[in-house]
Amino acid sequence: MKNLTIFMFVFSLCMLGHVSGAGIRIVNELKSKKTLWMRCYSKDDVLGPTVIPNGGQFTDYFFHNLFGTTRFMCTLKQGPGFSHSVSFRAFKNSGLWDWRAREDGIYLRRIYKTKFDDGADNLHKEQNWI
Repeated sequence: MKNLTIFMFVFSLCMLGHVSGAGIRIVNELKSKKTLWMRCYSKDDVLGPTVIPNGGQFTDYFFHNLFGTTRFMCTLKQGPGFSHSVSFRAFKNSGLWDWRAREDGIYLRRIYKTKFDDGADNLHKEQNWI
């Protein structure tokens, strides 16, 4: 019984490292002092709606589930008229998903940290405005 208890404790610590350290960041890099409207949601949570000022950002860290199935969907709209919008899957694994709203589209850079590698994906265009 003692060995099982020790195993479960060590296993729990390993799993805690696996399910933590997740998040999304949305940065407003639009020109002409435009604001950015944002709303994100998962099966269990809703983030926003929030208006991000020009040059500002919204960041939220959370625990994703044990099975790695946590998903966040986001909708962004350009102000002041909010006539251009885009909806996309903003998070689907571990790491920090760093989204940048620019005039020509939405850019992504995934920042990750594992025990084998520290680093980030290159910033690349992921979505176009509608």
